[in-house]
Amino acid sequence: MCAQAARRTQVERRSDTERKVLDAAISLIARNGSRNVSLADVGASAGYSRGIVNHHFGSKDQLLEAVVRSTQQFEVPDTGETALERLTVLITTYLASLPERAPGWQAFLVLWTESVVQHDSPLRAVYADRDMWFRTLLAGHVRDGIADGSIRADADADAVALTVLGMLRGICLQLMSSADQTQVDQAANQVADLIQRGLARN
Repeated sequence: MCAQAARRTQVERRSDTERKVLDAAISLIARNGSRNVSLADVGASAGYSRGIVNHHFGSKDQLLEAVVRSTQQFEVPDTGETALERLTVLITTYLASLPERAPGWQAFLVLWTESVVQHDSPLRAVYADRDMWFRTLLAGHVRDGIADGSIRADADADAVALTVLGMLRGICLQLMSSADQTQVDQAANQVADLIQRGLARN
């Protein structure tokens, strides 16, 4: 019994350390970009040495990949009677939750823009995979909506998914670069209105 308790404590300590390292990396990347952040910087910011970062993540590239995967996660309420309603909830939650997900979403976008301009970036494949996952999720809602009659039958699910993802990322870039971030709720409501008007079956 004691050995099992000790093992659980060790797992919990490891998880806590990894979370602190990730949080430190996210904050530094959101503020400075990944090129200006070293493993030593991350370790010091988290209250550890560079060695602890290597121990838990192996390399800077692996740490950055963990940051990407961690910052893309957000909770979506399981609500909506139709697929169009569930799609709308997903989109509005993505935007409305930005304040509580900071600085994670900023770090996600910083790394994304870096991967776009750096053709040899190992994150290009990571973002391609994550974007495909998100587009597949969005397109699935559209197909479900066509099936349940809440979305018009001539909607192109893949094109809608690409458009929605582009709209969401563009709004986030605007909020990050020049717009007042208090406009998040207004933007979320406007996007919901556009989606419902554009996709709803007459």
